[in-house]
Amino acid sequence: MIKPMIEFCASNMHHGTDELMQELERDDSVEVMEYGCLGNCGECYLKPYALVDGTIVAADSVPQLAARIREAIASQQADRDALDKLLDDL
Repeated sequence: MIKPMIEFCASNMHHGTDELMQELERDDSVEVMEYGCLGNCGECYLKPYALVDGTIVAADSVPQLAARIREAIASQQADRDALDKLLDDL
């Protein structure tokens, strides 16, 4: 199984996402990357966010972001599983 990639913007750390990033780095089920800029400056300025396999996940607080990241991972995995099943049925 491919590990989900969670990407954080260094410029977004003022929201407290640095602690969430450190927590996720200890989780062997995900890959975590930090970049100087992810090119989503409007989102970055307004609230905590990360990219989960390239999709923006944002929230009003870091705990809420953590929950939304887990939801995004589960949803994306369910989509991959459904596609795999569809392809197997062909």
